[in-house]
Amino acid sequence: MKNLRYTNSIPLLDLSRFNAAEGKERAAFLAELKDAARHVGFFYITGHGIEPALLDALLNSAKRFFALPEPDKLAVEMVNSPHFRGYTRIAWERTRGQQDWREQIDIGAEQPVLPRSPGAPAWTRLQGPNQWPAALPALRPAVLSWQSAATQVLTHLLRAFALSLGQYEDVFEPLHRNNPHVLVKLIRYPGRDLTASDQGVGAHKDSGLLSLLLQDDHGGLQVETTQGWIDVAPRVGTLVVNIGEILELASDGYLRATLHRVTTPPAGSERISAAFFMGARLDATVPPLSLPPELAAQARGPERDPNNPLFCSVGENYLKGRLRSHPDVAQRYYADLVEPGASTLPSSGY
Repeated sequence: MKNLRYTNSIPLLDLSRFNAAEGKERAAFLAELKDAARHVGFFYITGHGIEPALLDALLNSAKRFFALPEPDKLAVEMVNSPHFRGYTRIAWERTRGQQDWREQIDIGAEQPVLPRSPGAPAWTRLQGPNQWPAALPALRPAVLSWQSAATQVLTHLLRAFALSLGQYEDVFEPLHRNNPHVLVKLIRYPGRDLTASDQGVGAHKDSGLLSLLLQDDHGGLQVETTQGWIDVAPRVGTLVVNIGEILELASDGYLRATLHRVTTPPAGSERISAAFFMGARLDATVPPLSLPPELAAQARGPERDPNNPLFCSVGENYLKGRLRSHPDVAQRYYADLVEPGASTLPSSGY
């Protein structure tokens, strides 16, 4: 059934209402959260508790990074990392086989490389250190502060999701406790006069649990709904949340990861954003939740796309998206896994 409430904008939720004492206020928030996640999959949040100064420092650091001379950015190019960390040039990443007109730097949790051993799953190669630009030391503390704050917000929000689905509050914790797979992506979209396409990033779904996005004051983010594509315009004081494929799998499709894209900004401008993706541990397997009967009756099952299969193995699902999105890294470090033409298939991604 079409939901006509969300035809022009995504919902706005105040996360501080979840902190209210047990009662009507918290129950109302949980009902609104479940409704927004099921019908749209995207929503704005206020009351998240992240200091504006931290967010300003993050965007300023991102702008300074992208303003560096090209040799300084290429010194940390992603193709140098088997862990898919580092800088990606404009039009170097692919979504649905088409070039994304953006440049970005991917930064994950700081972890040691796992030893290679016969028979080890291929996804174990994903764990490892980041590449930090020597020309901009201030980037590291800004990004790690965002990573820490965003993890706290989304961990808190996962507890709310659990309760909204009729589960124990900590039902998702075994998926991410101690070692969630997290990723920060700082992104710059150049103006349309500098691109060959209006595809900033093509339509895709995120493969983790939840994503958190900080936008500057330039629009471009769009979400697919039953009424078509709608804009997620920047709103002062808010962050944007969307659900990923892991929650879709766990809820048997009651919740569904939503297709979204970014169009290139107008000529003479640029768009800067900072995204945080919270995933499960790479060694985790997504268990199906036992939903209350009234919710289970509305579960649609996970989306079944033969070109983009969803795997209950978290590491396998995440590696799939990375290989398709970054064919240069795939060819250099994962040639044993890449089939001819695989990089042109639709993929979910970060």
